[in-house]
Amino acid sequence: MIPVSGRLAVNSAALRSSGRVLVTGASGFLGRNLLQRLQLEGVPVRASVRHSDDSLRLFDTIQVGGCDGTTDWSAAMRGVDAVIHCAARVHVLRESASSPATEFRRTNLDGTRNLAEHAARAGVRRLVFVSTIGVNGSATSVRPFCAEDEPAPNGDYAWSKYEAERELLALSAATSLEVTIVRPPLIYGYNAPGNFEQLVRWVRRSVPLPLAAVHNKRSFAAVENVIDLLLRCTVHPRAVSQVFLVSDGADVSTAQFIRAMADAAQVHCRLLPVPLSLLKVLATLAGRREQLEKLTASLQIDISKTRDHLGWSPPVSLEKAMSNAMRLSE
Repeated sequence: MIPVSGRLAVNSAALRSSGRVLVTGASGFLGRNLLQRLQLEGVPVRASVRHSDDSLRLFDTIQVGGCDGTTDWSAAMRGVDAVIHCAARVHVLRESASSPATEFRRTNLDGTRNLAEHAARAGVRRLVFVSTIGVNGSATSVRPFCAEDEPAPNGDYAWSKYEAERELLALSAATSLEVTIVRPPLIYGYNAPGNFEQLVRWVRRSVPLPLAAVHNKRSFAAVENVIDLLLRCTVHPRAVSQVFLVSDGADVSTAQFIRAMADAAQVHCRLLPVPLSLLKVLATLAGRREQLEKLTASLQIDISKTRDHLGWSPPVSLEKAMSNAMRLSE
């Protein structure tokens, strides 16, 4: 887990007085770090997991099995004031499902709706939903994404999250359950999975990467900053029925991001100036065009609404967050 550092934007007293928080997906990357932060803040917390996990034995943990439309959350909801819903079916690198869209909807839509219905019946005050910036779209060109933009989900994962957002807001309007939605971009940090994990391996081994000529602009989100905002959203009165975007507040190119990783790990950064047009041809031939797009396209996020509505700013800089991530990741 990450060390918590930097200025904290959350009102700790408000958190501690609000009541028990249920974290779903507690054995995942975001969920584990969220548990640690809640514990440090002195907030009563309950962790829901799919399977038993000895590494979480120090927490109030409840095993619920898979997250879908049939999951029984009754026991998990007892005495809970707020839910932070991290559990999800995310991008699968080697997809084996015959219908990926169905599987994404089973967990991310049906599972979220079922969770929220249980929360409403149990009298839970607020549910904070971790969605994805993919609901806005897959890339930006003219201007950064804003929270008020017309959604343009691209792909089964983003669509399932967007559908879940709509279900949650509708349920909130019909019940006493307050709902807040947070859309993060790529979340990085110690032991982060997916693309960041792959980049960590390449950077630590000083693998030459053909990205020096990539001059895109991307928003990233350190896990410390995402967690800080999620906790803010559990208690802030202006967070109700709102959608917020989150990032580190500073956009960098993929090459700059990789250089920051290398600097933090104190290793030599080997970036080669290969023209982007050639990279696209090679990636297409290798069947890696989608992976290349995620590295080279621009994806900028405007967090003005998050700052203005919640009085929130990212408490941890890119440099500090990367230092936490790379000095600990192996």
